[in-house]
Amino acid sequence: MSKLVSDSWKIIQEGFSAEKNRFFESIMASGNGRMGLRGNHEEDYTGDTLKGTYIAGVYYPDKTRVGWWKIGYPEYFAKVLNAIDFIGIKVGINGENVDLATCCFTNYKRELDMKESILRRSFTFVGKDGSEYEIKTERFLSYADCDLAVIKYSVTGLSEEADVVFTPFLNGDVKNEDANYDEKFWEYVSGEAGKSVSFLTMKTLKTNFNVSAAFTWELTGSDALENEAISRNGGEFVGNRVRAKVRKNATVTLTKYISVISDRYYEADKISNIACHKAEEAKKAGYESLFEAHKAKWDKIWSMGDITIRGDIKAQQGIRFNIYQLNCTYSGDDPRLNIGPKGFTGEKYGGSTYWDTEAFCLYFYLGTREPQIARNLLEYRYDHLEKAKENSKKLGTQGALYPMVTMNGEECHNEWEITFEEIHRNCAITNAIKVYTEYTGDTSYLYQKGIDVLVETSRYWVSRVTFNSKKNIYMILGVTGPNEYENNVNNNWYTNRMVKWSLQYTADTLENMEKADKKLYQEAVDRLRLTEDEVDSFRKISQNMYLPEDKELGIFLQQDGYLDKEQTLVSDLKPEDLPLNQNWSWDRILRSCYIKQADVLQGLWFLNEEYPLDVKKRNFEFYEPRTVHESSLSPCVHAILAAEIGLEDKAYEFYLRTSRLDLDNYNNDTDDGLHITSMAGTWMSIVHGFGGMRIKNGELYLAPFIPECWEEYSFRLVFRGRIIKITVNKKETILLLEKGDPLEILLFTERILLK
Repeated sequence: MSKLVSDSWKIIQEGFSAEKNRFFESIMASGNGRMGLRGNHEEDYTGDTLKGTYIAGVYYPDKTRVGWWKIGYPEYFAKVLNAIDFIGIKVGINGENVDLATCCFTNYKRELDMKESILRRSFTFVGKDGSEYEIKTERFLSYADCDLAVIKYSVTGLSEEADVVFTPFLNGDVKNEDANYDEKFWEYVSGEAGKSVSFLTMKTLKTNFNVSAAFTWELTGSDALENEAISRNGGEFVGNRVRAKVRKNATVTLTKYISVISDRYYEADKISNIACHKAEEAKKAGYESLFEAHKAKWDKIWSMGDITIRGDIKAQQGIRFNIYQLNCTYSGDDPRLNIGPKGFTGEKYGGSTYWDTEAFCLYFYLGTREPQIARNLLEYRYDHLEKAKENSKKLGTQGALYPMVTMNGEECHNEWEITFEEIHRNCAITNAIKVYTEYTGDTSYLYQKGIDVLVETSRYWVSRVTFNSKKNIYMILGVTGPNEYENNVNNNWYTNRMVKWSLQYTADTLENMEKADKKLYQEAVDRLRLTEDEVDSFRKISQNMYLPEDKELGIFLQQDGYLDKEQTLVSDLKPEDLPLNQNWSWDRILRSCYIKQADVLQGLWFLNEEYPLDVKKRNFEFYEPRTVHESSLSPCVHAILAAEIGLEDKAYEFYLRTSRLDLDNYNNDTDDGLHITSMAGTWMSIVHGFGGMRIKNGELYLAPFIPECWEEYSFRLVFRGRIIKITVNKKETILLLEKGDPLEILLFTERILLK
């Protein structure tokens, strides 16, 4: 049986279980921002597995198929593609194929070292004659050169010598498990199996992305007794058959040096040559040299972004796992890339960009990496502004409506309640511009590019609201708010409130621009063809936006008619009812009062400074007991607000849920990949929740507490050219300026100068 071992820096699987294999494949996933892998075996495995090799930005537009086509429907649903299998190494020992689904083995261990970003495995292969051989593997995707991957595969003779046959290969005959009709998304372009270097180039259907992988190899501990180049399946399988002898108590190791190149970065007709050259250069550099450069990059990431926890190893393992996977998914060096909800760990959600990026991920990258990395997330949306305007036009509205799901700026989600109604995504993007500007103190993006996003999204809201002349108010009808267990509702409080804020923020930004930089202001006015009347309309709608509330209860209403529902609590549900989305019909869910994730409370987090504690507390105490937290994005917002209103035990409970959502498989869905975007919420739960970090009037503010079961915790903030370490224990809070100029910050009500 398999078990997951608690460790502060590692994800460790002891023992093998075929039933849990997909789960462990997910949590052992790794990446370097340009490509990523599930924790699949290098050797054959014919048991239940989800093979996953993913290349950033490479996708397939799977045609939308619905029974009743609706005007405005997206033409396709984008899918991240399982790409060339480049980790494969078939292994034979004395003529027996090493396949953990069929062979005999003991002492299985799989271990992801997050500090060094390397995956190691070991087990004892037992031959049919009882002979035993220890097998060890290790692999990493280089963070120093994101085109490279390296694998070591070692066999040690424990009981006697053996003939060992290694067959390192590249396989382009791959499919997606979520293909509608089991179709292939790739076609063969070229390939060659050579005795020293082999390559394979494949091209996606429809989108015509070209990806080339190449590898070379070296053998240590034995001479190669045979070396045969192999090409099969019309060239889609290329490799080498390498025979060697392993002696008793000795080890033979095959090291595979791999380069993976796409035409997103190089010319298509040159990528195979580049891939071969880089693989050969990697071999010349050698395993240790490549690994040291890789580790140095990860050392820098951890030196800025690590969070340490003393006294709670499960909490420590959880937060590092989340930080690790976020950095595997997005390195931030390419503004054309973004963060898919599953990252490089599975096919679900198509690998596309959701509102999760702005609502959750931006905070993490702002606080842990150089500001350009977070800025690139904003550049991504600016670069897609014209597509957002096209999306709006398709729905018969003005301005820009950013897609709920996208790869290239086009909407590519095929559920109507998402595509047409979850329009609050615009507000997450405008809020992200504000968050970035306030945190960095840098107005250059806001005034040069962000203003275009603000104005065009505001124009969308002007065309989307409904004016109620009897009540002299503006309403927003027919939406789905963050709570996706409510569709086609009127006046979702969160949506209305964020639109009210967005319109006001746009008008205020224009006013501030005119004062701060008349030249940039006038350029924006001319470029956007803005008039005073239009800006006045932004303010007028904002000032007269309808916000549903119940004054008797002192709460904001999630939407019109919410209190008409039977008001039962999650505690009233039977255990077998949960999760609702796996046990109830959609009709029953929609008629219930149950909430998938933070909705009203999401607004109270975004607009945190605009509401006093008593308002937050009343709304939290009303809505949280009705929330089933069946979205991975839910626990973190609740953790932050619970911490702020003094419910420290509740905050810790939600932190543990968000930090170990995948490790403990809370929602029984880790098998198909990790919840990458919600992992940023884990970091937020500690920094914004337990640490109480806010930006108040342009200054850094902290109000930390420590969970009862922790002895101490610490985190760093990358803030305006400084690195600040905050350590909190039972007695005191320690602030250390590790890098940068002196800075005044607020600790509760005390002003402190760090230097």
